[in-house]
Amino acid sequence: MAHTLETKNLHVSYEQNLILEDINLSIPKQKVSIIIGSNGSGKSTLLKTMARILKPTKGAIYLDNKSINQIPSKMLARTVGLLPQSPIVPEGITVADLVGRGRFPHQSLFSSWSKKDYEAVSLAIDMMNISEFIDRHIDELSGGQRQRVWIAMALAQQTDILLLDEPTTYLDITYQVEILDLLKEFNIKYGITIVMVLHDINLSARYADYLYTVKNGKIIAEGSPDDIITSDLIKETYNLDCHVINDPVSNTPLVLPISRYNTNSFRENTVL
Repeated sequence: MAHTLETKNLHVSYEQNLILEDINLSIPKQKVSIIIGSNGSGKSTLLKTMARILKPTKGAIYLDNKSINQIPSKMLARTVGLLPQSPIVPEGITVADLVGRGRFPHQSLFSSWSKKDYEAVSLAIDMMNISEFIDRHIDELSGGQRQRVWIAMALAQQTDILLLDEPTTYLDITYQVEILDLLKEFNIKYGITIVMVLHDINLSARYADYLYTVKNGKIIAEGSPDDIITSDLIKETYNLDCHVINDPVSNTPLVLPISRYNTNSFRENTVL
């Protein structure tokens, strides 16, 4: 059974500053949903609140129509997994050990590892193609390799809902596409509901089944990329003039920013 995750009348404040206001959303089950918006708009705060890392000042988050505040932490972690932005690497830990930590929610205090635990870790390692360096320390790996390890840990947790906060940050375009391709594959193959925050509008439009656009702590648009990505929305969200055309590769909206440096009028008026 696919689990439901939704927020109702959600407000979040930090040091008396209102960060999120009246957020009502219902995450599409077994789809890839992506949250976009400018810096400081509240994207990461929304994700952390849905994962119960932050406490709302008003409203609630519901998992299967039950407030997540009423769900024990380990039980919640068996259903909802979170990969935060720039997670802290434990000192001296190996790849295998870090991926294995994803099994913590499934273990009791005195239980030893089960066959299912070993199988879950092995599957996550294979899925992320990191078996070649499972004995290496995390701090020996490149940024893209580290990110694959962190995602493997989240996959080993075997949750039905996976929340990722900017999983492609600081990665070059090759690793960005690789990571997003793998996440999309997991979603399609295993029916995992994925919600992530991304900065890149065009990658968001390419990989998302559903988009949420956040501005000043409010959802100002939501829907499929084809339905909501327009030049007007990009102007409202980012204060950016642009053209929106069809991406000939993915057949999704492609945002082309308009810069005064690229215009003929700028060239004609520039004296060299």
